[in-house]
Amino acid sequence: MKPFLKTKDFSISQEAFELFHDADLDMLVTKPQPENLDSYYESEVYISHTDSNKSLVDKLYQRVKKYSLTKKLNLINTYTKEKKTLLDVGAGTGDFLKVAKSNGWNIEGVEPNHSAREKALDKGISLTDRIEALTGKKYQLITLWHVLEHLPDLENQILKLVWHLEEEGTLIIAVPNFNSYDAKHYKEFWAAYDVPRHLWHFSKTAIEKLFSKHGLELVKVKPMIFDSFYVSLLSEKYKTGSQNIFKAFALGLRSNISAMRTKEYSSHVYVLQKR
Repeated sequence: MKPFLKTKDFSISQEAFELFHDADLDMLVTKPQPENLDSYYESEVYISHTDSNKSLVDKLYQRVKKYSLTKKLNLINTYTKEKKTLLDVGAGTGDFLKVAKSNGWNIEGVEPNHSAREKALDKGISLTDRIEALTGKKYQLITLWHVLEHLPDLENQILKLVWHLEEEGTLIIAVPNFNSYDAKHYKEFWAAYDVPRHLWHFSKTAIEKLFSKHGLELVKVKPMIFDSFYVSLLSEKYKTGSQNIFKAFALGLRSNISAMRTKEYSSHVYVLQKR
């Protein structure tokens, strides 16, 4: 692997990290990868674990999340059979599972963060702390919404996901795309690198190669058009110390316009099916 970029943890620790490019997979790898990652999540800044709604960025995130929940529900409903069994890995504070449950899905979720699990429980959603606790269970559909990039020991985690997926089941993964216009523009300040919480940084090629060898076929790639705006807002803050709302919005829009031609959006949703 070749050195690709030097960056740092802008949001919590301020520690320096380096990204290395795996040319075979077209994927970036964060180094070093801390043995204990828990401390890098223990912050009110880490919004997916806190439901924070204080700052402008928080409010934007929460508003987009509400819209995204409807889009996610519509997506999973197109890949359902009668029993509708769903496992959400990295469930955060449980909002997606709550919506799925209210729409007839039989749900289970995994979330390692204790405080996030408690917030989910307040919403009536009980989560387990690790996938190993789901002994012998298989699901028609498994989702990971911006989670795969967080999982240590990637190959072993993929094996577990594939094992828990029923034959002809569907795996839906959302991850950032380091080949996007906004990633190339912001470089080391691109907020979606989010080191060291993001251990891996994927391309479309990487996702297809990683899962095809385990019998999963990539059947659809969908854009997440709002991610470029949210990521650009954070990236501007990391780069300049100010949110620069209008500049960030213009850059996010430019990224989406560029992606209409290149098909390289800030983040993608990948739909894979077990054959």
